[in-house]
Amino acid sequence: MSQRAHLPDSLSPLQWGFSAILVITLARLILLAKTQLQLYPDESQYWVWSQTFDWGYFSKPPLIAWAIATSTALFGDTDFAIRLPSLLFHAMGAGFLLLSAHQLKSGWAGLWAALVYLSMPGIGISAGVISTDALLLPLWAGALYMLLRLRDQPDRWFSAAGLGILLGLAFLAKYAAIYFLLAAGLAIVIDPPVRRALLSPRGILAAVILAAILAPNIFWNASHDFATVQHTAANANWQGSLFNTGEMLEFLGGQFGVFGVLLFPVLAVACAQAWRHWRDPDRQIDRLLTLFIVPALLVVLVQSFISRAHANWAASAYVAGSLLVMLYLLRGGQWRRHILTASIALGLAASAVMAALSVNPSLVGGVSAFRGLRHLQSWPETAAALHEAEQQGVYDALVFDDRNIFHQMQRYGRQLETPLRMWQRYNAPHNHAEDIWALTEGTDGPVLIVSEREWERDRLLADFESVEPLGEIAIATGGHRERRLTLYAGRGYQRVPRTEAYEAAQSAIDAARQPGN
Repeated sequence: MSQRAHLPDSLSPLQWGFSAILVITLARLILLAKTQLQLYPDESQYWVWSQTFDWGYFSKPPLIAWAIATSTALFGDTDFAIRLPSLLFHAMGAGFLLLSAHQLKSGWAGLWAALVYLSMPGIGISAGVISTDALLLPLWAGALYMLLRLRDQPDRWFSAAGLGILLGLAFLAKYAAIYFLLAAGLAIVIDPPVRRALLSPRGILAAVILAAILAPNIFWNASHDFATVQHTAANANWQGSLFNTGEMLEFLGGQFGVFGVLLFPVLAVACAQAWRHWRDPDRQIDRLLTLFIVPALLVVLVQSFISRAHANWAASAYVAGSLLVMLYLLRGGQWRRHILTASIALGLAASAVMAALSVNPSLVGGVSAFRGLRHLQSWPETAAALHEAEQQGVYDALVFDDRNIFHQMQRYGRQLETPLRMWQRYNAPHNHAEDIWALTEGTDGPVLIVSEREWERDRLLADFESVEPLGEIAIATGGHRERRLTLYAGRGYQRVPRTEAYEAAQSAIDAARQPGN
């Protein structure tokens, strides 16, 4: 009898699953190495953070900075090395989903779950950029796997420790990990096996480990006036007009782009079916998974209606979502398998197209749908133009009104000889650049002002005693687009007091600029 005949039948699907993860990851690795797109401004900001170790940063927990610092130390200070952790973390996330699905349903379920995850349009994009979601989702997948193991075998101390470690790291990646705690709390109420597992010494161990991992970041926030928490709350933006149906519909539409055109409707049906016959023991796992899907989606949906929400704010829902749609589509008629395979093929094809555009951005041409690519191109050329401008005089600082350009110059403008500083729009810093590199009041100058935000320009210039126009820089960014920066020499920096009367007047100006006024 051959050696293969002695292997358990369940081993072959796992081998195929890990092989598929490896092949897709290697293909994306090659494309990432060949990309012609530079870092997005947020990516450059994360790289700036990675230059200094800390337990927290202005707008995010510290894990993303630690991951970049580790990668660049091992592979060099390149854009490729900065983005590499995202790709590797997503491979890890697919592996955890493979193991979770194998635990829930024997056979080929693990392979399908891994492919659903890796073919998600949102993951296809996320694997090529460094972001907090790229760290959160795989760690969330690991924590979910450990919870499922602990649910089935509540005497496993290893699973409890793994749950605490992975969930703690997920919090250090992004505070959206709070949804996992919410889901676990609901699971304790409705799912007896989870209740027995978590309300036990093993559950206490997981909680202690989680608290120990979180403690340094909590202490950091406390010593920094809870800067990260305040920034997270400010992102909710409940100060503006409430009840925005358009924003809510835009968020819902974005979920098709994050999870998949075919799979997002399937996910909605699968969640409804899980609770349609809530006493059905065969749907117990389905109901458990919905707890890790629906709360995040509902919270962000309400947030989008009250104010605004980015499409990725509920991305954590699609970790358990990958498992649920897999379970749903592997049941019933053959047409469900056709939807599964079609969605995976469509997602991988879309990912391949995006990768091809990153390798050759000129293929985009003037297509308006890809205008966001201007943020990923021509930053060395922009730095060179500003270097030439600074050589025309002697300046105390280069002052920017846009934090994105500021961080890009920190990354790509190493030839710049003048200190980089940020103009501060409000009384308190609203971003990391303003917090650390704000232009000091009373600076006599001259300073070279680099203005991109046309709608803020009058406010910016009003903070100087005198300004002298120096012209404009126009940098081609592909597809008949340009990056335009207006230059001034400024003297006598003293900010106009940001009183209530000042802000009221500025709000009136902004309102008058709105279309239809």
